[in-house]
Amino acid sequence: MEREKTTPVALAALLRQAIRHIGRRDLVEAALVAVAFLLYFLVRGSVIDRPHEAFQNAKDVIDAERWLGIFWEPHMQEWIMGNRVLIQVSNYVYFWLHFPLIIAFGLVLYFADRHKYTVLRDAFLASGAISLIIYGLYPVAPPRLLPELAREFHVVLDGDLRTFVDTMNVHLGYGYQAQSMRPFVNPYAAVPSLHFGWDFLLGGGIIWAFRRYPFIWPLGVALPVTQIFAIAVTANHYFLDALVGMEVALIGLVIAVALQRWAYAPLGRLVSHVPWLARSEEEKARASPV
Repeated sequence: MEREKTTPVALAALLRQAIRHIGRRDLVEAALVAVAFLLYFLVRGSVIDRPHEAFQNAKDVIDAERWLGIFWEPHMQEWIMGNRVLIQVSNYVYFWLHFPLIIAFGLVLYFADRHKYTVLRDAFLASGAISLIIYGLYPVAPPRLLPELAREFHVVLDGDLRTFVDTMNVHLGYGYQAQSMRPFVNPYAAVPSLHFGWDFLLGGGIIWAFRRYPFIWPLGVALPVTQIFAIAVTANHYFLDALVGMEVALIGLVIAVALQRWAYAPLGRLVSHVPWLARSEEEKARASPV
């Protein structure tokens, strides 16, 4: 009985201790990232009223891949459909080795190396903002929606386009089509693929952050490699989506480096005159690389 009473007390004490170590700049950073990603998903999910345009644009993307000789997505999905384990691994890679991993790595980097964290944060946010513009200007239906849209618009698809399966919905039981996800999801946001673009940034960030530990580098390489396979076999993206996603991610990285070089020094001087935002000596120490 005494143990039951002391456990909540001990947990409360640990919580109070953790809160005491959270500085004002930490709260501002958490609010900035939370609001930025919430706005990203809300805006992304609001552009969903152009299915016919998205369908036509998807056919143009497929035509471009056929011209380039890289329209392999139907054959890749057909190849794995008989292997339930491989399907589920691809589903988990697509769903879990993306945003949850970005959050986890961001938290580690925030406390381990604030400079690298800031560069990668800005690269993610900048590439996300660029992608929102592209989603609005050029909606594209993913492969998994082609059979459904073809029936809706009474279009007869080529044989290889009629076989696409939403593997996450069929085999995993949940996904981006779930009712709870719809306010945050634009089903016609195939181009660019930030699943690949952001995993490309994440993989590079892991190698950069842990450059002294070569045994971790394979993880940084494996993330974008497995993700480009997953986006194709789960019928969520085309290969050209991944290429555009990588280009957008690199542009975001260039913007992040430019901010470091030309914007943050004068901004830091301005913030230093704002009492509530000015860092204490303790916060400066915690922000130093370890």
